Amino acid sequence: MPRVKGGVTALKRRKNVLAQTKGYRHGRKSKERMAKTAIRKAGQHAFNDRRKKKGNFRGLWITRLNAALRTEGESYSKFMGKLLAKNVGLNRKVLSEIAADNTESFKRIVAQVK
Repeated sequence: MPRVKGGVTALKRRKNVLAQTKGYRHGRKSKERMAKTAIRKAGQHAFNDRRKKKGNFRGLWITRLNAALRTEGESYSKFMGKLLAKNVGLNRKVLSEIAADNTESFKRIVAQVK
């Protein structure tokens, strides 16, 4: 079998790795070994944070709802309990959007639940 030199492939791989770490700081952008570990770590964080994002948004909706409900003289936990008891089919996301954009509608919902 003839000998195959891998220079072109190795250079292409190296170039792609370093292109992915463009904008990173220190040796992570220029040294291949550090760049590979940086890419691996970045991928892990990206994967995990896509899952964390859902919880972060839920927390944001809860905070917004709580703030809107406090102006109405109601606590978040008691409101959610009453909402569940009355079988109102609105989730936290929709409620927080209504509270932010349509305060009159939100006041009517709170009055209905009370």
